[in-house]
Amino acid sequence: TDEIMQQEIRPLVAVDIIEQLHRQFAILSGGRGKDGAPIITFPEFAGFSDIPDEDFLNVVTYLTSIPSLEAASIGFIIIIDRRRDKWSAVKASLTRIAGAFPGNLQLVFVLRPSRFIQRTIADIGIKLYRDDFKMKVPIIMLNSVSDLHGYIDKSQLTRELGGTLEYGHSQWIHHRTAIENFAMTVKTTAQMLQTFGTDLAETELPNDVQCTEELLSAHTDHHSKLKDELKLAVKQGATLLTCIREPVTRSANSKLSPDELENVATVERLLAQLDETEKAFDQFWTKHHLKLEQCLQLRHFEHDFREVKLALDNLMEAQAGFADIGDSVTRVEHLLREQKQLEEKGQEPLEKAQSLALHGEQLIQNNHYAVDSIRPKCVELRRICDDFTNETKKKYDILGKSLELHKQLDKASQWCEAGIYLLASQAVDKCQSQEGAETALVEIEKFLVTAKEHQLSNPKEFYNQFDMILTPEIKANAQRILQKLEDVQEMFDKRQVSLKKLAAKQTRPVQPVAPHPESSPKRASPKITRPAGNENLHLMFSVSLVGPAVKNECEISLTANIQRRVNQKYHIINELIETERVYVEELQSIIEGYASEMDNPNLVHLIPSALQNKKEILFGNLPEIYEFHNRHEIENCIENPELLARCFLKRKEDLQIYEKYCQNKPRSEALWRQCGDSIFFQECQRKLDHKLSLDAYLLKPVQRITKYQLLLKEMLKCSKNSEGTAELEEALATMLDIIKSVNDSMHQIAITGYEGDVSELGKLLMQGSFNVWTDHKKGHNKVKDLARFKPMQRHLFLYTKMLLFCKKREENTDGHEKTASYSFKNSLKMSTVGITENVKGDNKKFEIWYNGREEVYIIQASSVELKNTWISEIRKVLTGQLEACR
Repeated sequence: TDEIMQQEIRPLVAVDIIEQLHRQFAILSGGRGKDGAPIITFPEFAGFSDIPDEDFLNVVTYLTSIPSLEAASIGFIIIIDRRRDKWSAVKASLTRIAGAFPGNLQLVFVLRPSRFIQRTIADIGIKLYRDDFKMKVPIIMLNSVSDLHGYIDKSQLTRELGGTLEYGHSQWIHHRTAIENFAMTVKTTAQMLQTFGTDLAETELPNDVQCTEELLSAHTDHHSKLKDELKLAVKQGATLLTCIREPVTRSANSKLSPDELENVATVERLLAQLDETEKAFDQFWTKHHLKLEQCLQLRHFEHDFREVKLALDNLMEAQAGFADIGDSVTRVEHLLREQKQLEEKGQEPLEKAQSLALHGEQLIQNNHYAVDSIRPKCVELRRICDDFTNETKKKYDILGKSLELHKQLDKASQWCEAGIYLLASQAVDKCQSQEGAETALVEIEKFLVTAKEHQLSNPKEFYNQFDMILTPEIKANAQRILQKLEDVQEMFDKRQVSLKKLAAKQTRPVQPVAPHPESSPKRASPKITRPAGNENLHLMFSVSLVGPAVKNECEISLTANIQRRVNQKYHIINELIETERVYVEELQSIIEGYASEMDNPNLVHLIPSALQNKKEILFGNLPEIYEFHNRHEIENCIENPELLARCFLKRKEDLQIYEKYCQNKPRSEALWRQCGDSIFFQECQRKLDHKLSLDAYLLKPVQRITKYQLLLKEMLKCSKNSEGTAELEEALATMLDIIKSVNDSMHQIAITGYEGDVSELGKLLMQGSFNVWTDHKKGHNKVKDLARFKPMQRHLFLYTKMLLFCKKREENTDGHEKTASYSFKNSLKMSTVGITENVKGDNKKFEIWYNGREEVYIIQASSVELKNTWISEIRKVLTGQLEACR
C-alpha cells in the first residue's frame, strides 16, 4: 500500500492512449445538449465487443476528463449508433457502458438497427433487458436520425448523425496532444525557473572580486538560456492557439464548438500562467542580479579600500616618524622642506581616499545592502585624511614656531655679540671727557633700543610664546642665550653708570690721572632647573630671575604641584583600565552564561515559550559591544595618559553601538518582566555564581557610558593648560553628544500615532516639554484671545525636516515604574516655518509661525537658557535651508 501511495498519480493524456483513440470507437465531437451537456458518440464499430475492457475504460475516462467541471456536472449524453448492426451489438454496448462509464450520465440515445427484423428484436430486447443494464437514466430508442433531431439540435451533431457540426478526428487528436504537450512544457519551464531561483537564493556571495565576477557571469548566462526557453514556450503556445482558431480565421461564418472554445481557454490560461511565471522570475532575477552587482561593487570597494588604507597607513607612519622640530634655523628649514615633500607625496593617496569615500557614500545613497560595512570604511577614510591634514597643519605650526624661535635666538645671540663688540670698541681714554662720555652714552642708548625689535626684553613672555616647542635641548640653549642677554645688559648698565658720572659737569679741574682699565664683572651663572615636562615651564624659567631663597621655595612647590597632577592622571587611567577589565569580563559572562545557554539543547526545556527565538530582543547588540571592548585599546594609554582622548576620538563612530543598545532596552525589559522568574535564568545564575540577577548586568552598558563621561571630566580637571587638553575637551564633548543622542532616541522610540516614518525626518536635534498656546487666524475670533486659554502641555521633537508636537503620557507597566509615551498631535515642516525669538511680556517665550502667520504657536520654555538653546538650533536649521536654496 505504501508503494502504491508513493507512486506519482498523473492523469491520462492523449499520448498514453494514442492508438486506442485512433480506433475511433468513441468520440467527443464537441457538441452539446440543450442544457449544455457534453455529447459522447459511439459510432458504428464492427469490433466493439472485441475492445479490451482496459482500452475501453481508458478512452471513456479520458473523454470524460476533457470538458470543464461545470459542463461535466450537468451529465453526459451518450449517442450509440448501431443502425447497421444487430441487437446483440446494441445489447453489448449498453452493457459495457452501464458497467464501466466513469462519468455522470444524463441520457442515452440508441439508433437501433435499421433492418426490420433486428429492429423488432431490439424493441423486444430493450423491454426485456432494460433492468439488466442497471442504468439510472433513460434509454431512448430511436428509429432514425430525424428522431434524434427532436432531442438535439443539428448544429450540435456531426454529419454522420445528420448534423452540421464540423469534426475531424485526426485533427482533434492532434490538438489534444499539442495542448497537453504545451501544458507539460509550461510545467517543465516553471520547474526549471523554480530550481534556478532556489539555486540563486541558496548561493553564498563570494568574498573576492574574481569569484564574484565569475558567479555574476555564470548566473547571467543561465538566466539568458532560461529566457530563451521561455520565448520558445510562448511561441509554441501562440502557434497552438492560432491552429485551434484557424476555422474561425478562415471563415467568418465558422464557429468554434464548446470543446474547442475550452481548448482555447486552456491554452490562454497556460499562456497566462507562463506570463505570470516569467514576471515573478524576472522580479526575482532583478533583485538577485542587483544584489550580485552590489556584491561586485562591494568587493571592488573593499579591494580598493585595502589598497588605499595601506597607502594611508604608510603615510601616517611616515608622518608619525617625523617628530624632529630642529635645533637651528638651517635644520628647521630642512625639516620644512621634508614636510612639504611628504605633503606632496600624500596628495595622491589622500585624493584616492576622498574619492573612494565619496564612491562609498554614493553606494549608500543607492540603497546598497551592505551599508553597515561600507559606512564605517568611509568614516575611517575621511578620519585618516582629516588626521593627516590636521597633523600636517600641526607640524607646520610647530616647525613655524621653531623657525621663529631659532631666528629670534640667533638674532639675540647676534645682538649680544654686537653689544660686546660695541662695548669693547669704546676707547676708555676717549670716554674720560664730557663730550666723549656723552657720545658713548648715545651709542649705547641707540643700541639698547634695538633689543625691543627682538622681543627679548621680557624673558617670561618669550617662554610663554614658545612653550609648546621647548624641548630640553632648546630650553637649555634658550636659557644660555637669555643668561648671555642678562649679562650683556648688566654690562651696559654698569657702563652707562660710569659714563653718566664722567659726563656730569666737573666742579673742580680735572686732574689728569692715568685711568685703570675697566673690566666687566664676572658673575656665576645660576643653576638650570631640571625640566619637568611642558606644564608651567614659563614659571620655572621666571624663577631664575628671583633671589635664591624664593627660587628654592618656588621650585619645590611647582615640582609638587606637577607631581600631584601626574599622580592623579595615572590614578584615573588605572581606574579606567581596571573597571574596563571587569566590564569586559562581565559582558563575557553574560554572553557565555546566558545567551549561549539559550541554544543549549540540554536546557531548552527550561526556556519559557514566550522567550523562544527572542534572544536578540533580550540581549540586543550586547555581543557587538563585547567585541568592541575586548580589543583592550585603552591599556595602551597606561604609559601615556595623553593618548586617552585620542583613543575615544578614534572610536567615536563605533560608540554609536550604545545608542542601538539603549533603543532596544524597553523591549528587553518588557521581555524580562515576563520571563525573568523562569527556572532557566535561575539555573544560569547558579552556574555563574552571580549574586545579582541578569537584569542588573543588562544595565551595565547604560552605566558604562556615564562612567566614561565622569572619568573624562576628572582627567580634564587635572590636565588644564597642558598637552592634550583640547583633545580631552573634544573627547568629553563626544561622550556628552552620545549620551544626549541615546537619551533623545529613547524618547523618540516612544512616539505613537505618527503615520509616517520618523527615520525620514532627518536627525533628531532637540526634544523637550513646553507650554504651548495656539493662534489660528482663520478660526473663530475667540481663538485669538490667548489669555483666556490654559496652555497645552506638549513635548516637542525638533528634526532637521520637521517639528513634531506630542502629548506626553505616563503609564504603569505591570506594577513597575512609569514609562513615558508621546502621542502625536501635530507637525510642522521646517521648510515652511518662521520664528519670532522674543515675545513681549515673557523672556522665556518665543513664536513659531506657519503659512504667513495663519497659524502661530507660542512656546514657553522652563528657562531663558533652554529657550535660547532651542532658538539657536532652529536658527541653524533655517539658515542651513536658506543656504541650500541659494
